[in-house]
Amino acid sequence: MIPLSRPDIGPAEKKAVRQVLESPFLSLGPKLKEFEEKFASFASRKYAVGVNSGTSGLHLIIRALRIGKGDEVITTPFSFIASANCMLYEGAKPVFVDIDETTLNIDVSKIERKITKKTKAILAVDVFGYPANWKDLVSLAKAKKLKLIEDSAEAVGSTYQGKPCGSFGDAAIYSFYPNKQMTTGEGGVVLTNDRHIAELVDSMRNQGRRVQGGAWLEHVRLGYNYRLPEIECALGIAQLKRLPEILKKRSAAAALYTKKLQHVPGIEPVPSFAQRMEKSWFVYVGLLSKEYTRKQRDKLILLMARQGIQCSSYFQTIHLQPFYREMFGYKPGSFPVAESVSERTIALPFFTNITEQQIERVVRGLRASLQKVS
Repeated sequence: MIPLSRPDIGPAEKKAVRQVLESPFLSLGPKLKEFEEKFASFASRKYAVGVNSGTSGLHLIIRALRIGKGDEVITTPFSFIASANCMLYEGAKPVFVDIDETTLNIDVSKIERKITKKTKAILAVDVFGYPANWKDLVSLAKAKKLKLIEDSAEAVGSTYQGKPCGSFGDAAIYSFYPNKQMTTGEGGVVLTNDRHIAELVDSMRNQGRRVQGGAWLEHVRLGYNYRLPEIECALGIAQLKRLPEILKKRSAAAALYTKKLQHVPGIEPVPSFAQRMEKSWFVYVGLLSKEYTRKQRDKLILLMARQGIQCSSYFQTIHLQPFYREMFGYKPGSFPVAESVSERTIALPFFTNITEQQIERVVRGLRASLQKVS
């Protein structure tokens, strides 16, 4: 089996984890502080707060910005579901805007018409590591006096106009799930230049305890157990040190895929990057030509699995998820670009140490399987 993803854990990571296990600290220790300092520097931010997942980070940002019942946040329907669920946790409503067909990110030109008196923020996503249009997003948010939230869960290492993704909004997150460019096992980090946001997130991730001073069992606000353990921090520090090497390998693997898929009928070419934009490769997602249906795509995934090649759809649109349809009454056709893309995506096996032989096998299998579903 060629897996869809696989983390790259080497001797340095194993050594770092062992050192924590031999120390007296397994939570809220020196590795957390080091992890946060290194990520603040990496993302060109004043503050970084480690949390147990990117989802938790988004939730805490929503709370820190006082977004709640009756409020609306504009976002994309083409993302992992946490990008919208984080608003529902606090009673706010996600308001979806369709995507740009080239970048697969939110179409900024369509946002303004969705802004109402209830709109409090825009949450944009760097889908698959491809940077969103942050220049126009920042300008629009500033003009409309809205908060701007960056879901850069998939974009650690991506840059936009020379600045790292995660450095543009009022607050941002990275995620370190095992299929990401780098991993902490589970985990994430909240990034901001706002001291107030950082302190609120810091407190809320630790059961609402006071950040500076106060007794251990003194809780000054509603909080959660969203802490990032020392073992995961140590793993993340070791991975961050290796990130340039990791990203170089992933970029080379993506380039090889793109080259070999150029002459495979039925696969659309991967879009070229805009000037002064650098994508950090999270996944390699192929897009079937528009004549293919969702049913054919799903059959293609099954045919690949029978050859020992794990593939997947990436993503299902959020608004057509069962409970979103039930809660908000969404129907097919609400966001035609996102829906068309969603029905034709196929994520191919992609990980740091994938070999050329494995990529060749995937492409051969894809070519043969496409002939069977055409």
